[in-house]
Amino acid sequence: MYQHYRTFQGRKLTDQERVRVLEFQESIHYSPRYSDDNFEYRHVMLPKAMLKVIPSDYFNSEIGTLRILTEDEWRGLGITQSLGWEHYECHAPEPHILLFKRPLNFEAELRAAQQQQIQQAQAQAQSQAPTAQGQIQQTIDSVQQQQVPPAQQQ
Repeated sequence: MYQHYRTFQGRKLTDQERVRVLEFQESIHYSPRYSDDNFEYRHVMLPKAMLKVIPSDYFNSEIGTLRILTEDEWRGLGITQSLGWEHYECHAPEPHILLFKRPLNFEAELRAAQQQQIQQAQAQAQSQAPTAQGQIQQTIDSVQQQQVPPAQQQ
């Protein structure tokens, strides 16, 4: 049975907690991705022994599984994934399995958005270039007007 919980505003691990959980980082297993019409999914299997060193406030005390973790929290546990993944469920019979999802075509949409931002920044820089050049010339003119002509210097 899968459990779904509301998102909890969590906390990052302390340095001491992070050292303990990162000892297990190399043993974390990532499933291949699978999808439906709206999302791509994957599950992440933590080593069972790792659950013993994860702080108790990362757990749902009612059922004993990890609660829904924020991105900072699951990354702090040593889970490494590309952008866009959301922890959305825990597999209650196997509390060391975390389920993740993200919108289908997330990476393509992210690249398109980044490309659009680059183009907007370039267009803005080009439109401001004449203004910047004009400001530079005004500054030069102003400085030249304030200079004392050599003949008047004593």
